Amino acid sequence: MSSASRDTVLPSGLRWSAATSAIQIEGSPSDDGGGRSIWDDFVDVPGAVRDASTPQRACDSYRHPEADVALVADLGIDRYRFSIPWARVQPDGRGPASTAALDHYSRFVDALLEVGATPFPTLYHWEMPSAVESDGGWLVRDTAERFADYAAIVADRLGDRVTHWYTLNEPAMTTLQGYGTGALAPARPLLFHALPTVHHQLLAHAYAAEALRSRGATAVGLVNNHTRVLPLTASREDLVAATMYDTLHNGLFSEPLLAGEYPDLEAFGLPPMPVLDGELARIAASIDFYGINFYNPTTVTAADPAGPLPFEIVPTPGAPVTGFGPEWPIVPEALRDLLIDLHRRHPHMPPVIIGENGASFPEPDGAVRIDDAERIDYLAAHIAAVGEAMAAGVPVEEYTVWSLLDNWEWADGFTQRFGLVHVDFTTGERTPKASYDWYRDAIARTRTAVAIERSVQ
Repeated sequence: MSSASRDTVLPSGLRWSAATSAIQIEGSPSDDGGGRSIWDDFVDVPGAVRDASTPQRACDSYRHPEADVALVADLGIDRYRFSIPWARVQPDGRGPASTAALDHYSRFVDALLEVGATPFPTLYHWEMPSAVESDGGWLVRDTAERFADYAAIVADRLGDRVTHWYTLNEPAMTTLQGYGTGALAPARPLLFHALPTVHHQLLAHAYAAEALRSRGATAVGLVNNHTRVLPLTASREDLVAATMYDTLHNGLFSEPLLAGEYPDLEAFGLPPMPVLDGELARIAASIDFYGINFYNPTTVTAADPAGPLPFEIVPTPGAPVTGFGPEWPIVPEALRDLLIDLHRRHPHMPPVIIGENGASFPEPDGAVRIDDAERIDYLAAHIAAVGEAMAAGVPVEEYTVWSLLDNWEWADGFTQRFGLVHVDFTTGERTPKASYDWYRDAIARTRTAVAIERSVQ
């Protein structure tokens, strides 16, 4: 058993959550009239998914949501983050919604409320209808309007009980990996021609936020994947490469939301964002909280001038790694430093929510009990890093583990396991891991400690 598992008391003042996404756990994507998504297109390409798997079954959560609700209840978390897939609700990305699909999510919201967990849905966890992508996807401004219509449809059905919403998940990765390198759906390797997708996603978020607030939402934000960018050396070339990558991965998304402006892309020889009058003001006024997903830092060096990009991502020297290998180094203090630096640059930033944090490690298949000490150590160290950032004044209000369940991990298929709960992907059987027990017990212990402290004040 991990040393971090014994008598752990977590930082006080935080709400606790766990997260999943629809396409990764639900399965049955065509049930209740669900339409085709960009991930259906992606998995049809030979070799696109590492193990040639598909999300057709995943964890079978759409047909058996009660199994997940029971795990949420036993875990004792304050909130549960899940996603509502656009292609299931509005199959063609325009026009009427599937009443049956909305009924499903309405029942799911009620079930979460019954066990005392606040539902915290994400409206876009990379699940774009294929029809919207065929019309240009995030490369065109019209998609922002279509997304706002979809947000309004969902809020009209759920807004009487759901007041907390994430609009978009990790727009940086949609831009960088979906449209930049083509590593993820929609697999369009456009390199710097992908940059308009930044603005169109942020605009979609702003439009959706307005639609949600008009229907009773009290907390709306998006959640971006942030990384602490580290130059490999102190050379001028590496520093310039790291600054450029930091701008593309972090600053293009944080600065419009937190400062009302984009970083200077022309300093890197890139065209400015396609901004129309008034759009930056709408984006800057669109968040009630700032969501941050964090997994690892990124070490960058200058690339060969003959290559397609001026920077190269390399292993972080001396860092242990997760199941992804050198691509995902484990450096908990990088989360602390990222939070403190962001708050230093934006001292009046809104409350911060850690929307995802977790790690994948190799585990056996089948229905087995996993003593995942490495995951416990990872989570404990990153939660401690959040506590250190809070002590330095960063207004963090919530921490979310990725993921409640082992799931279908995009282009890596079923080869990576992030869950607090082990899933047998053949039978769907769920077996809580040691990390599930650790998180549950640590949350309970922390609440008890807070209650005792308040009683003696």
